[in-house]
Amino acid sequence: MHPLIPTIALLLGSAAVIYLACEYFVNGVEWVGRKISVGEQATGTILAAFGTALPESVVTFVAVVFGETAEQREIGVGAALGGPLVLATIAYAFVGLTLILCRKRLPDTATTQLDFENLSRDQGWFLAIFVVKIALGLVVFAFKPWLGAVFLAAYGAYFWKEMRRGQVDEEAELEPLKFMPKRAIPATWAAVTQTVVALGVIFVASRVFVNQLDALGPALGIKPQLLALLLSPIATELPETLNAVIWVRQGKYRLALANISGAMMIQATVPTAFGLFFTPWLLDRSLVLGAAITMLAVGTMFLTFRVGLISRTMLTLMALFYVAFAGLLIVLHLG
Repeated sequence: MHPLIPTIALLLGSAAVIYLACEYFVNGVEWVGRKISVGEQATGTILAAFGTALPESVVTFVAVVFGETAEQREIGVGAALGGPLVLATIAYAFVGLTLILCRKRLPDTATTQLDFENLSRDQGWFLAIFVVKIALGLVVFAFKPWLGAVFLAAYGAYFWKEMRRGQVDEEAELEPLKFMPKRAIPATWAAVTQTVVALGVIFVASRVFVNQLDALGPALGIKPQLLALLLSPIATELPETLNAVIWVRQGKYRLALANISGAMMIQATVPTAFGLFFTPWLLDRSLVLGAAITMLAVGTMFLTFRVGLISRTMLTLMALFYVAFAGLLIVLHLG
């Protein structure tokens, strides 16, 4: 048997487990949002995004705090920058591609336009915070670590804004809770338990997926630096992407787009705070390139959300930003 076969089997198997766990997670988190009287927007931007981004934030924390070498700590810094790039490009592209494959379009209603305006403000928040975090990575000064608290406060402000804005949509029908399929209104404990268990499975399966990808890269001749910057962020953001795909398939576009937007806000603040607290937070050329592409992609989303030009084709084309990043990064490393 070829030595790569077990690695590929584990890679595909863990991806399938992540997808199935995401089915349980999105079903559970919707019921949790209903139980605590949170609307769809906040369910996507806060509850779902926080749940799926928490494991990645923990990984960043472990890398920067307990990393024994500078290279290991730099993995955490790279994760804090690679995640938003993937979310702003690949995740949105998967939403658009799913719409095309399901032969669906984003609804053109007043409510949808209001959702787009809210999401454009989220992109604006992200862009402002992201510019500051990149600027900090280009300079050296003594009190830089203390600024990590500012990023945590920024997410706290975003959290408060979203929770105050969220309103319950009582008319929205939810699928029966998978842990209690015969009850129209499941128990709160069951909804919370299903969400937490699904999140745990996602975390474990994601670690298996990333480990197999790390093993597959060298076997295919991919340099570790390119693997860390190009493929690892896609693997770590897989749960958010699959959540969005599932919600689009169910026709819940607001939840899908809000989940990506909320995850981007977490990635822009919490991992950055850990990086500022425990590393010099200095960016090399590859990370600066990724940051520039991220700002271009988010700026594009900000403008299209603002003017209401979002379409399934536009979302799908966001993948071109990641293709451009991959091409430039390969040229940079080969040079």
